[in-house]
Amino acid sequence: MKAIASLSRYFATARQLSFTEDLCNRILDQYPDINTLKKLHGKVLNDQYLRWNPSVGIKLMRVYAACGEPGLARHIFDEITDKNVVFFNVMIRSYVNNHLYKDALLVYKTMYTQGFVPDMYTYPCVLKASSRSDSLWVGLQIHGAVLKIGLDLNLYVGNGLIAMYGKCKSLKEAQQVLDEIPCRDVVSWNSMVSVYAQNGRFNDALELCREMEALNLKPNDCTMASLLPAVTNTTSDNVLYVKEMFLKLTKKSVISWNVMIAMYVNNSMPKEAVVLYSQMEANGVEPDVVSIVSVLPAYGDLSALSLGRRVHKFAERKKLLPNLLLENALIDMYAKCGCLRDARAVFNQMQFRDVVSWTSIISAYGKCGQGRDAVAVFAEMRNSGLNPDSIAFVSVLAACSHAGLLDDGRYYFNLMAECGITPKLEHFACVVDLLGRAGKIDEAYGFIRQMPLEPDERVWGPLLSACRVYSNMNIGILAADKLLMLNPEHSGYYVLLSNIYAKAGRWADVAAIRSIMERKGIKKLPGISNVELNDGVHTFLAGDHSHPQSKKIYEELDVLVGKMKELGYMPETDSALHDVEEEDKEYHLAVHSEKLAVAFAIINTKPGTPIRVTKNLRVCGDCHVAAKLISKIAEREIIIRDTHRFHHFQEGCCSCGDYW
Repeated sequence: MKAIASLSRYFATARQLSFTEDLCNRILDQYPDINTLKKLHGKVLNDQYLRWNPSVGIKLMRVYAACGEPGLARHIFDEITDKNVVFFNVMIRSYVNNHLYKDALLVYKTMYTQGFVPDMYTYPCVLKASSRSDSLWVGLQIHGAVLKIGLDLNLYVGNGLIAMYGKCKSLKEAQQVLDEIPCRDVVSWNSMVSVYAQNGRFNDALELCREMEALNLKPNDCTMASLLPAVTNTTSDNVLYVKEMFLKLTKKSVISWNVMIAMYVNNSMPKEAVVLYSQMEANGVEPDVVSIVSVLPAYGDLSALSLGRRVHKFAERKKLLPNLLLENALIDMYAKCGCLRDARAVFNQMQFRDVVSWTSIISAYGKCGQGRDAVAVFAEMRNSGLNPDSIAFVSVLAACSHAGLLDDGRYYFNLMAECGITPKLEHFACVVDLLGRAGKIDEAYGFIRQMPLEPDERVWGPLLSACRVYSNMNIGILAADKLLMLNPEHSGYYVLLSNIYAKAGRWADVAAIRSIMERKGIKKLPGISNVELNDGVHTFLAGDHSHPQSKKIYEELDVLVGKMKELGYMPETDSALHDVEEEDKEYHLAVHSEKLAVAFAIINTKPGTPIRVTKNLRVCGDCHVAAKLISKIAEREIIIRDTHRFHHFQEGCCSCGDYW
């Protein structure tokens, strides 16, 4: 930056120095700031030789564009009377780089009217302008012009055509261009990988990566970045292949680390994402905003609060805040960890909030059973002038459901029409859940029958759950039939129906359900609970003996059960699935994963330390009773997040008010 730093000195001593083309170019090559650039431009305008010098004019245009001033670049462009193709190319690129795509296309059109022939540097830019304008028609015209002058086989133009067709969702044409390029480079392949990924064709994108490797073209950071749009809900084989690709990279930038973290998070592998983030730091790669936004959901999924807080402090230390995406991710992370106070603190400090910000905090209140607060925040959002979207209504309806706010829920469902939002299946599902939790099973079933949309699992599932809670066998069987037709391999529906039969003492039906599951090879999803300790996450399964501290955990659990029984605890054996002896049922209930996680936390943390547990299934009635009693016995706050909501247990009570 010596040229820029010494610019004022050159200006100050202009009388002693000759303001030459060489000096001007040296200054421009350093890309000075806009104020310095304008001073230099003034000097150029006062010099009759430099004013019309094409080299200086082109560099001035480029630097003005880089400073976000394409209008000033255009002023120079218009003043030059002796233009060539380079001037047009620089002007087109100036507009494209400043997102003025229509202006770029107008300059391209002017080239033809003034008799200039575009070259290999013109077309990639105008192709980008057409794709960013969502104008396939213009892109097709440009492709026709490319064919006329024989540039269709040019590598750079071909890469531009692939990107243009991909952005316009013309995958067949993009693939055809790739196939016809005689000498494809990594950029060509990466462009096509990006095309497939952006259009959700992840298998095709990975197949191209395999073809690259077969041709001894090694995938690189850009290849990894190209895959990012499609790393959600893919197969375990695909995850493994991308991991292998990542490990083979000779140089791993923060981009490739971010792609891997996002892949793990988006495929329900939060522990792997957290471990990878730690490895990235250990390898000396400093996380950026994307890294943090990507990994925060993993901390939330694991209720790894201390790790999430550490990342928050890192973001503050690196002055990455304010940043809307990062702040929204922090709200979500704290909400998933059951820390409403921290989530609200981030929300309150935001300089700008979008619908996602408001929806996240509404959802946080709702899942923690604070429906009244969720409703109040929803009203506050509307009063701020921001219109709630479809997802915001899902959050407020779910909050009403979890808190038993039946009338409020009905009001907000009807309010959707006033806001111009047509209810989707998720909104109908919320209403069914709202009615079902309130015990209005018949009304919920009638509501489903009158729906204008075909109900799916999201709708029938809450009804079946409500039938289990309220022992409504008739409608429960109907709901189970619908669910098993929609998804005959889902173990949870068999379990819920089996629970309904078990509560009614119909053990022959329980055995029949179990027989069907065995015949179809359907296994009950095991209960898994995670608890954080010392920047690490410990995982427990029901009846787990694999933990190094298992002996101590079971000893502590025995002590706790004894104290619970002194307070009147009676195991809820009516919800056990099998027609076995009561003693066996009690043992089955006693070793549920959340009980093991809580016992582990008690023996490994100081008295009074809150305990946070995340479970992959709904908390059963017996564990809910047990957690209330343990919170009183151990004098601990116990926060358990299951698949439905948060349960804050304190002094023998739960925040859900036994309504879950």
